[in-house]
Amino acid sequence: QVQLVESGGGLVQAGGSLKLSCGVSGRTFSRYAMGWFRQAPGKERDFVAAISGSGGYTVYAESVKGRFTISRDNAKNTVYLQMNSLKPEETAVYYCAGGTKPSLFQGSYDYWGQGTQVTVSS
Repeated sequence: QVQLVESGGGLVQAGGSLKLSCGVSGRTFSRYAMGWFRQAPGKERDFVAAISGSGGYTVYAESVKGRFTISRDNAKNTVYLQMNSLKPEETAVYYCAGGTKPSLFQGSYDYWGQGTQVTVSS
């Protein structure tokens, strides 16, 4: 059973930065593509970024390109999301997910974490 645990969320002012982490149990972490999604209150869960198992391929939502960076450390079974220049409208619960390919679509992911709250104050 694969388990994902997010951490690093919190309260930050607009323009600030946060780095989220997602620890993954299991010895086959490098086989999984990983993604980050977010869900704002009253809205659907949206794609943020994804990374291949090797880390050699990344893809981002247009709204976060140039500000967010997804990375992974396969030795630590951890995927990260560095978020810079945060905006109030990016307040949401951020989820990490694991799947077979770095997809923009939620249905491509088999495993999900419980989420971590990110609040950006204006």
